[in-house]
Parts: sequence; structure tokens; C-alpha cells
Amino acid sequence: MPGPNESTPEVMAGAEPFDLPGHGDAGRTGVLLVHGFTGSPMSMRPWGEHLAAEGFTVRGPLLPGHGTSWQDCNASTHEQWTAAVETAFDDLAARCDRVFVAGLSMGGTLATRLAEVRPDDVAGLLLVNPALFTQRLDAKLLPVIARLTPSWSPIASDIKKPGVTELAYDRLPTRAMLQLRRLWALTRADLGRVTAPVIVFHSVEDHVVEPVNSEVLLASVGSTDTTEVVLHDSYHVATLDNDAPQIFERSVAWIRERSPAARPGTTTP
Repeated sequence: MPGPNESTPEVMAGAEPFDLPGHGDAGRTGVLLVHGFTGSPMSMRPWGEHLAAEGFTVRGPLLPGHGTSWQDCNASTHEQWTAAVETAFDDLAARCDRVFVAGLSMGGTLATRLAEVRPDDVAGLLLVNPALFTQRLDAKLLPVIARLTPSWSPIASDIKKPGVTELAYDRLPTRAMLQLRRLWALTRADLGRVTAPVIVFHSVEDHVVEPVNSEVLLASVGSTDTTEVVLHDSYHVATLDNDAPQIFERSVAWIRERSPAARPGTTTP
């Protein structure tokens, strides 16, 4: 909470968090949608609206340091990000019988981290181009870069579909990127603790997160129920790209298969 002499940062129009009510038996299933690094809930909203239209209860939080300015992001920590995800999860869990967690890029990292620390609570993971590390050459210089400059070239809007722009920062906050690297390391170390069902959607061509991230995740989790879906017509922000309808439709079917009460035609006793 801001102090008495501090003001709450103004959220960019379109970057607001969203909470969409469910209906019918499907509403007893919650889905938490977590956006990526330097991004905002805008990248997850179409997916959330599709899930809500199918009856699920949906929430898309705004992560600390996001949706305002890259300077705010540099002042945030990975502990604040994980805490925000956990708080949003608990809110959904209080309203629903089960909660699935979905994430894009760093949102996928945060979703996976939650499933590691609370394996008995997460009903399933839906991950789109999840990030665990990077092979970019400039990443090796990040500690030096972060000391020299607070921002770097942006990573947003890696989208193949013409005319679509992600609402995200126009600069990469380097100190926040160091926080993300720490989150990656923690998450990689505990992948074997993930036991929830996992479906991973990953793009063949991704200019932000290398596809090998998804391969490592699927090979390392402790889950016995894993699904891989390869996206051939999207770049990194696939939730806003050409393959978005496939992600949305496959995710609905996948969740229903793992949520007996959410299947069409069922009734709650």
C-alpha cells in the first residue's frame, strides 16, 4: 500500500485487471490468467472472455510494477509477483471448487511456481510459451547492463498477425529482469514438484522465449498428465496471435475433461 505522501500509480487504459463471473456448473471451476513480463492483462483478456463465455469463473490480475511505467517495474520484486498470483488464486479458490492456472511467458513461470509450492491446490496448468531461461547472448551481460542503464530494448508485441499490438512497456526494465532471472532459477530447481496436469502451447517461431523452454519444462515436471500443443502460425504473444482460437478452444476442452462438474449437461446435486 502506498504511504500517506505517495500516490497509486495510474494504470494505462486497457491494462486493468479483470474478474469475469461464471455461470451454471462450469462456474464452480475457476481459471486464473497471468500475463507476462512488461505486459498486462490485456494480452489475456480475449482468452478470459472466451473462458467466461463457456461458464468458467475467470480472473486476470495486474502484476505489481506492471501496467503503469517501466520505472515502476524496476522497483518491483519476484516475491511481489508470486504473492500477487497467490492472492488472486486464493480469491478464486474461495469462490470455486477447483482452480486452474494459466500463464503467458513469465505468467507461465509464475503459474508453474505456484503449482510447485502448492501442489495440492492447483487443479491444472495451461502454459503459453512459458519462460524458464534464455539463450540470448545479451542476457549474459545483464548484470553489467543493469548497473549501467535502468532500461534496454523492449521485448513486447512479438506477434505475427498484422495490425495487432500488445499493451506493454516500450522499454525493458533491466533491474526487474534480474528479478525475473531469480524467479526462473527458483522455478527450474523445483519443476519435479509439479504434479498437476499440464498443457503447454508453444510457438515454433518465438523471438522472445526459445521453444526449448517448453521442452525442458515438459521433460522435468513430475506430472503424469502432460499435453504439448505446437503452434505454427504465431510468435511469442500467441494469445493475441493467429493461433489464439486454437488455444482458447483446446483449453476449454482440456479443462472440462479434468473438471467433471464443468462438463456440459451436468448438474450439481
